[in-house]
Amino acid sequence: MLKHVSLASAIFLYSVACVAASSGYESSQQYSRSTDNIEIRATTSDASQRPIAGFIMKLWPAALAAILYGISGLIHWIHFFRIGQRYMLTLTIGMTCMTIGMILRILDHYHPYSIGFFIIENLFVLLSPCAFLATEYMLFTRLANSLGRDIADDCVMIPSRRITKIFVWSDVITFWVQAAGGGLSVISSMASAGSTIAMIGLILQLVSFSLFTLLLVSFGFQVRSKYPQAWNVRSHESLFSAAGPFKTSNLTNWKLLYFTLCLTCVGILIRCSFRIAEYAGGYNGFLVTHEGYFYLLDSLPLWIAMTLYCFLWPTRFINKYESDLSARGTPTAVPLVENNNTKYSNSYRN
Repeated sequence: MLKHVSLASAIFLYSVACVAASSGYESSQQYSRSTDNIEIRATTSDASQRPIAGFIMKLWPAALAAILYGISGLIHWIHFFRIGQRYMLTLTIGMTCMTIGMILRILDHYHPYSIGFFIIENLFVLLSPCAFLATEYMLFTRLANSLGRDIADDCVMIPSRRITKIFVWSDVITFWVQAAGGGLSVISSMASAGSTIAMIGLILQLVSFSLFTLLLVSFGFQVRSKYPQAWNVRSHESLFSAAGPFKTSNLTNWKLLYFTLCLTCVGILIRCSFRIAEYAGGYNGFLVTHEGYFYLLDSLPLWIAMTLYCFLWPTRFINKYESDLSARGTPTAVPLVENNNTKYSNSYRN
């Protein structure tokens, strides 16, 4: 519940900021920004009218991105209805919102001077990754606890139960800052200040997610050194035999999901770093006005990261022998569910 409320509140606040900014912008002299050193790809003969985004968005990359996100999102929804859990809604909804954002970029291509289309498109593209981050937090919490409460408490530097709450609230705060900056950046007289505020929010977000990534990597090293039997789980499952976009078989090799989590973190970190560089250049910056970098360093890393879950759907990592009490605590039966009564540490330690 906390995750859904936090995401909704961030989207609502950003919407209010954008509406306020757009009303202030449209009351001023429209399209009055300087076009110096800006690559204008206008469709009209009057090149002095700068498109709202700083350029006219190209049609084919937006269409390709919408198709790719749509296909991955569809596979996620198929997994969700077949073997999903409610906490995976953050991933499916996030992919759907990103698909909508790419479709809106297509509409932006035909309406480059519409501030309304630009605001809505920017809203979906900027805030949809919030759901991806929330997915990472919840999966790590459940993965750590699936090995047993003792292992989770011993190998995670902070209480595993608090990981989701701490980092989701951190994301909410950073998105509020980004929302305020994003709204102000649309107003010509406050574009510089808005970009600075948004960049501060992005920097805080990058710091927060970097700490989470370090927490995740450290967890793997701790399990490997302190619980070698848990790390060297006995399983005949390999990446090639387990991975598949439509496979629903249960999996017991928890390290497949762990390494997938690590890879997805790389994609998210690339996106966060790019956004900081983008806002550092300001509203008229090179990265802002050249959308190729957006697709290469924002939408593509996110798509690759989240598409990995199409092949290794997290809820497949469940305990096939949960009903068999004698199997609990064995390295061949590791559930991706929280169970306060399950103790694995005794059997995993040397």
